[in-house]
Amino acid sequence: MEKWKCSRVDDPQEAYYVGLMNSCGYRTEDLRKPIIGIVNSYTDVNPGHKPLGELVKYVKEGIWCAGGAPAEFNVPAPCDGMSHGEGMHYILPQRELIAGSVEAMVNANSFDGLVFLCSCDKIVPGMLMAAASLNKPCMFLTAGSMLPYEGEERTYVTPDLKESIGERNVGSISEDTFTVLKENICFSCGTCSMYGTANTMGVFSEVIGLAPMDSTTMLYCSAAKYKQARDVGERIVALTKEGVTFSHIVTENSLINGLRHISATGGSSNAQLHVCAIAKTMDLNLDMKRFDEIQKDVPCIAKFKPSSQYSIYDYYKAGGVGATLKSIKDYLNLDEKLATGGTLKEYLDKFNRKVDKAIIHDADDPLYPDGCFAVLTGNLAPKGCVVKKSGVEPSMFFHRGPAVCFDSEEDLRDYMVHKTIRPGSVLVIRYEGPKGGPGMRELSIPAAMLVGMGLHTSVAMITDGRFSGATRGPCVGHITPEAWEGGPIAAVEDGDIITIDLDNRSINVELTQEEISDRLKRVRRPDHPAKGVVKAFRSMVSGADEGAVWLYREK
Repeated sequence: MEKWKCSRVDDPQEAYYVGLMNSCGYRTEDLRKPIIGIVNSYTDVNPGHKPLGELVKYVKEGIWCAGGAPAEFNVPAPCDGMSHGEGMHYILPQRELIAGSVEAMVNANSFDGLVFLCSCDKIVPGMLMAAASLNKPCMFLTAGSMLPYEGEERTYVTPDLKESIGERNVGSISEDTFTVLKENICFSCGTCSMYGTANTMGVFSEVIGLAPMDSTTMLYCSAAKYKQARDVGERIVALTKEGVTFSHIVTENSLINGLRHISATGGSSNAQLHVCAIAKTMDLNLDMKRFDEIQKDVPCIAKFKPSSQYSIYDYYKAGGVGATLKSIKDYLNLDEKLATGGTLKEYLDKFNRKVDKAIIHDADDPLYPDGCFAVLTGNLAPKGCVVKKSGVEPSMFFHRGPAVCFDSEEDLRDYMVHKTIRPGSVLVIRYEGPKGGPGMRELSIPAAMLVGMGLHTSVAMITDGRFSGATRGPCVGHITPEAWEGGPIAAVEDGDIITIDLDNRSINVELTQEEISDRLKRVRRPDHPAKGVVKAFRSMVSGADEGAVWLYREK
């Protein structure tokens, strides 16, 4: 590896750079130090990112103390939870807008090393894609988790608020109770205290070696978080001086470790999109089929809200990421390096925290013997689809029922509010894929309403869109090919019988291939307009089976 050396300050041709940096308050001697770009996704309108405005100060202190010069800039940071409905069209496309904006800013300024401050669903994977593309010395730090809400009867976290919409819809909670939940469940800043996409990808960044262990699961307001931020600031200067880049830390085996750990801990189904996209940026071959091959034999040894009663802070108190890694260490590549120093094996050899075995099981006493996901194929999804099996009641591992079809999320929501859903049905939501939406919207509100209405043990939901890590119940997403591209899901009509079989990893509609082909000839796309960014996204994006990649489709 090539060690860092200063080359700009004493070059007469760089006088303009030196002058402009002096105007920002940097002394010329500061510019002889490693310039560490701090990619900050701070914003006032996202609780997972608001703490980063304070946390960045401690990162900067660490950088200065270690002999570097910090240089902060910002990127977009949308909250999926705030963006449901029309706003959700713009969420997945921002993953690569974030990656692209980071790459452009870093290369324009020739930063020597990077610290990525991020927390939420598209921001962590977007920054991981940028880090992979830039291949500079880098470290990641998340804001930490939100405080759970201690209600009068039980403890609540954010997915409980989604489910309360369904409870209100069927009258099982009062309007006053609903108001209290709306105003209190999201109790503080920090990432939502569930194992949604945000925390799944935050923990993933720890396991692949880029972030300090437990940085995601600890409370956002803990003193340990601020000390951790200083440590990251100091460490990135050392990595930069030593020339340790992204590719020295993150390898194909690292990604395999991260994916296996996601599967072992009941992570978000969106991990399929993001891990495949990160792999694509690294020039690795990882599609939905290989995703399944990597994860399906790993025992699922823990699960958290909304798939169990345990919050992300419960995860931290039960032993944290070190405990879950140690439980599945026989399934991991232990020689992989950590940015904090040493290897994964060395970290686990020293790990000695007390572990709550009621929350984090041993590998020989798993919750499920074969991972938390099931990738299904069949005549409805020739290229595959994904369900978070660990969030499904075992009684719904096999389901056969009549289709009720919708051509948008809005049609489904209207039906759920104003009409009766019959037990046994399969709700089919299509034209919500990457191109069809456009933007592959997350259908977590309808999925949570289904739970709140008590229908998750009798009704399935399938879509070419996606769900959330906050989703539980028999919800099958990422159906590929999508309806907009002429996928078989476009041929389904009300009353067609659909069979979902998680144990046999299959999903089929009781139609012959000839019947499907004949129907597809008559199908007409609905009016799903696209302009601006989402128009560009629709024109360029790959299928969900490849990660729904657009700007980074060709490395």
